[in-house]
Amino acid sequence: MRMSVTVDASVFVNALSPDEDESEQSSGLISQLKQEGVTFIQPTLFIPEVVASIARKQESAEIGIEILHELRKIPKLSLVDLDDDFVDYISEVAANSRLRGSDAVYAAVALRFGTELITLDKEQLARLPKLLPVRAPR
Repeated sequence: MRMSVTVDASVFVNALSPDEDESEQSSGLISQLKQEGVTFIQPTLFIPEVVASIARKQESAEIGIEILHELRKIPKLSLVDLDDDFVDYISEVAANSRLRGSDAVYAAVALRFGTELITLDKEQLARLPKLLPVRAPR
């Protein structure tokens, strides 16, 4: 049984967007992980990234704020601060993996904490398998 995972914002946004392809898979996986008591080890960036994306998609600040409160209720959510030392580590991951900044943040969290990264991001899925366990929701 998994003890902890890092889930890219793309999966949460997809799960909260029922009109998108694979939304049911993403939503089901997140529910399953919560039910199993798995710890979500996430960068602090995770919350504003998901909230902003949903508020933009729904064109509603109120829905975005509701999502903020729902994310804070995840029972086993551990947020990783992006302090100066960790930012240097993230930057090295970004440079070595040729990832965008926010994508590298999730990869660095997964690397640092030894978690599997679950993502819908094609570049993370293509570039990270040699560094860490990475997969799409299923």
